[in-house]
Amino acid sequence: MDVYLPIANLAVNGLVIIGLGALTGLLSGMFGVGGGFLTTPLLIFYGVPPTVAAASAASQVTGASVSGAFAHARRGGIDYHMGAVLVAGGVLGTGIGALLFRLLQALGQIDTVINILYVLLLGGIGGLMAHESVTTLRAQRRGVAPPARRRRHHPLVASLPLRWRFYRSGLYISPLAPLLLGMATGVLTMLMGIGGGFILVPAMLYILGMSTNVVVGTSLFQILFVTMATTMMHALTTHAVDVVLAGMLLVGSVSGAQIGAQFAQKARPEQLRLLLAVIVLAVALRMAVGLGYRPDEIYTVVPL
Repeated sequence: MDVYLPIANLAVNGLVIIGLGALTGLLSGMFGVGGGFLTTPLLIFYGVPPTVAAASAASQVTGASVSGAFAHARRGGIDYHMGAVLVAGGVLGTGIGALLFRLLQALGQIDTVINILYVLLLGGIGGLMAHESVTTLRAQRRGVAPPARRRRHHPLVASLPLRWRFYRSGLYISPLAPLLLGMATGVLTMLMGIGGGFILVPAMLYILGMSTNVVVGTSLFQILFVTMATTMMHALTTHAVDVVLAGMLLVGSVSGAQIGAQFAQKARPEQLRLLLAVIVLAVALRMAVGLGYRPDEIYTVVPL
């Protein structure tokens, strides 16, 4: 079933794209992450231009985050005060990211930068997750409980001025910390098409020191609005959002997320984290190989 993507200017197999969406949805349901950090690389591997893949993946993450955000809102798992600051920083970050995107496009380096960012980011996050998971599994095998993490914000956060109280998160910190964190997430969302949850959640836990019962819900709240802003920014400035591509991805991800959630209930969290780390590192390795691989045909001619 061939489908023409008008923005990517490419004919693709619609079932394959829906399958890619289902795969990222499956991972989202199993591991509790948005899946955008794998959607863009998989689309690039399939042949979709990196700019279109990043812009369209952001719109898919928006749709996939809606149900999760509502579910956490119903059980009171969102700190709206903290979420508003993160969203404000994220919207500012998308504006900065749009300027960087256009600049790199003008220099002809946007595709290379997207690939390099994915290699660095996925390699770093995957390595940290793998180390933590292996350490936990070894401790359980020896019958020793892993040390409990003390919930405390980073010393750099404590040194920032203008402290506010975030009651749902149990924090008394400067709003500059979540604002800067939101800005960094917004820039990465604009450049890479990721939701940012796999960066935002650890940062909220280990840098801001937020309470665990509101971390995931607040992250989804921020991702929802920031990816909306990112999609609008891409549509207005880069014109790289392919609605046909995003729609097919969303159809697959919605069904895949339900299946993944059922798998997650039967597996141990440490094993799931280790499996996710292996997948992330495998994608990072594949992208690193692609950056250094020299094709047989360096130039191709495409008829207009």
